[in-house]
Amino acid sequence: MKAEIHTEKGVMKVDFYEKDAPNTVANFVKLAKDGYYDGLNFHRVIPDFVIQGGCPNRTGAGGPGYTIKCELDGGNQYHDRGVLSMAHAGRNTGGSQFFVCHSRKNTAHLDRNHTCFGKVYEGLDVLDAIEQGDEIEKIVIVD
Repeated sequence: MKAEIHTEKGVMKVDFYEKDAPNTVANFVKLAKDGYYDGLNFHRVIPDFVIQGGCPNRTGAGGPGYTIKCELDGGNQYHDRGVLSMAHAGRNTGGSQFFVCHSRKNTAHLDRNHTCFGKVYEGLDVLDAIEQGDEIEKIVIVD
């Protein structure tokens, strides 16, 4: 399964880590198919670190009204360039917010603390172009 994250700067295409993080992938896919992410923005952009989105109130403090457990034991739990990972406010508190890593340089401390659940395989130029406030137009799931 794959996803296309459509933004005003272009499209990022993602391969999911379904074997490593099946519940996290399923949660993201359900939210995307329900249109949850449509029109939200990237509320946090830190150069050479991450872009973060998925907050319904655009501040970084919101979520879908529930939390999911972290999945940290799989073989792909490394925050390399382009990796899609769940944001949270502490272990097992993720829900809808996610981030995409700019590089490995400043993200190693996130390994096995935040669930990696996919990786951008096309559109890294879009990742680099995203600025704080840029819109997530929609996320399309490709089965």
